[in-house]
Amino acid sequence: MKKTIMKTSKIIFLAFLIILPILFSGCVLQEKTKNQKEIVQTAIKIDQSSILPNWEDGDYHDYDATIKKLNDFNSKFPNLVDIYPLGKTVQDRNIFCIRITNERNQKSKYSCLIDGCIHGNEWEAGEACLYLAEYLLINFDKNSTITNILNISEIYIVPLVNPDGREENTRWNYNGIDLNRNFDIDFGRLRGSCIRIGKLFGRIKIPYVMIPRYGALYNCGRKSFSEHETQAMRDLMKSLKNKKFSFYVNCHTAVHNIISPWSAYKPPFEMTEKEKYIHGYVKNWVDENTEYENTPLSYAASGTSTDWCFKECRVPSFTFEMLSKEYEPWIREGKHDNLVHWMETTLPVFMYLLINTENLYNWETPDIEPPLPDGIPPEPLH
Repeated sequence: MKKTIMKTSKIIFLAFLIILPILFSGCVLQEKTKNQKEIVQTAIKIDQSSILPNWEDGDYHDYDATIKKLNDFNSKFPNLVDIYPLGKTVQDRNIFCIRITNERNQKSKYSCLIDGCIHGNEWEAGEACLYLAEYLLINFDKNSTITNILNISEIYIVPLVNPDGREENTRWNYNGIDLNRNFDIDFGRLRGSCIRIGKLFGRIKIPYVMIPRYGALYNCGRKSFSEHETQAMRDLMKSLKNKKFSFYVNCHTAVHNIISPWSAYKPPFEMTEKEKYIHGYVKNWVDENTEYENTPLSYAASGTSTDWCFKECRVPSFTFEMLSKEYEPWIREGKHDNLVHWMETTLPVFMYLLINTENLYNWETPDIEPPLPDGIPPEPLH
């Protein structure tokens, strides 16, 4: 009887030893699963899908509305936004720049520059700058891609290079000068679509001269950088040379393409093979991933900001022609509709460049793909 009890006790003890690890491991597995779920939930919380600015099609911003928008950014996002004037226009309006970065991160950062509305009647070029700024700000600390961009970059945005032209809805500044022919790069060349007239007798404006069978020659001013607006942009670009300047985008409408140097009739030097490759890679990416095309200008354009920035700062530089050709203000007097659609078409281009800031700075292949919200880019209108 005693042996039977001892035998039974051994069996129970052995069974307990077998069952105990199983029960314990089950608890560990359950705890591990619980921790994994918490980790996944935390990751989802940190990396939410980015959201788009809540714009409507009629939300165009003239000079006063642009200033209000920038001040709103500064009030809502004081640790991300710095707004300051670069200079004054002919009519004494401020040319405002907004710098967007995580100011709490004091480490060395890359910089880039995006500007718009150097031609005052090309409204959407300025609107795209504001739209991008708002998109970055409302998604910081929610979307990991955008948070990282603002942690490692200082993004300089000038929505209205030509405030006077924007107010008068004209291509020129108040002196009748085409600011995008006033930069010191192959300046004033007739075959570069320029003519050095300036303001006759200090009063008479002659914005352009039509030449039969050739086209328009734009008044580029009598001297390069004769205008307050181009002086302001020149000085900003020069200041970025010491801030790990990575790329420049000069926004326009409405040729529906993206181009890189050279536009000048007679470029000052030959690009290196690496420079040609990087510019070409970016333009091909835009062509393949958006509705915008990689097509060259059909004419020479000397004195442009894109050419000058590349010559002076030697960074990847682009002219981004938004909208479609039917919106061209020079030929068809322009129109302004479907604003939200056009803003959404520009976002992939900006985000692609921003996520490749480090690669572009180092002239390395910009092959990082930008994560974008659902439906971006949208389907073409036609």
